[in-house]
Amino acid sequence: MDRSLSEEEQQDLLAWVDKIPFSRPKRNITRDFSDGVMVAEIIKHFFPKIVDLHNYCGSCKTQQKLSNWSLLNKRVFPKLEIYVPEETVKKIVTSTPGVIVPVLSVLKGKIEEKRVQITNNTPQYYDARSQEKPFSDVEIQQAEARIVAQLAEMKSTEAKVKPQHVTFYTEMSPATIRQILLEKELQVQDLQETVKVLQVKVSKLEELVRLKDKRIEHLTCLPETYKTKLQLAG
Repeated sequence: MDRSLSEEEQQDLLAWVDKIPFSRPKRNITRDFSDGVMVAEIIKHFFPKIVDLHNYCGSCKTQQKLSNWSLLNKRVFPKLEIYVPEETVKKIVTSTPGVIVPVLSVLKGKIEEKRVQITNNTPQYYDARSQEKPFSDVEIQQAEARIVAQLAEMKSTEAKVKPQHVTFYTEMSPATIRQILLEKELQVQDLQETVKVLQVKVSKLEELVRLKDKRIEHLTCLPETYKTKLQLAG
């Protein structure tokens, strides 16, 4: 992230940033991105489910800025395979000139890679309900095998939610309360992600059932087909 950008690369990066609708006007790129909020907004623009903007507070205070960047490094950047070193974060937070631009350049590259990856990995399903051409038995078995493989892969990578112990706090400072609430919100996000995975699994299982029903229908029709062929041959 310390690599210097050419003039052309900088212009391309600024043009890319200008296309993103931010919650506040851009004035100076070094100061604008120092608290991490506009970085979170960039990611939110391209991947709405990756980041929750209400977790990031715009501030002129160094501690809040560091907190925002720490949250990005912990919860968001790993999903894009990015990590901003602590020393770099400190320089960004103190609005050191020339530090944020390489970071934004890396972010831009990772976002573009992620979008291509999502496009290439989007499964294409043969939907019997929207096609006039009937399934062959081989096509049905192949579709079933694909869905079973996808479900197995999801099972191996799905989040495992651990039970949380309930703790009661007394005489807490506002900062401590805010930190606890933030941790609880992150736990809720983890649970929501797990629910989404389960919903996808249910959808795939329903599709698998439809395919099996179609296969049964196909096999049931086979005797009549052979009977018709025999009559024509006679």
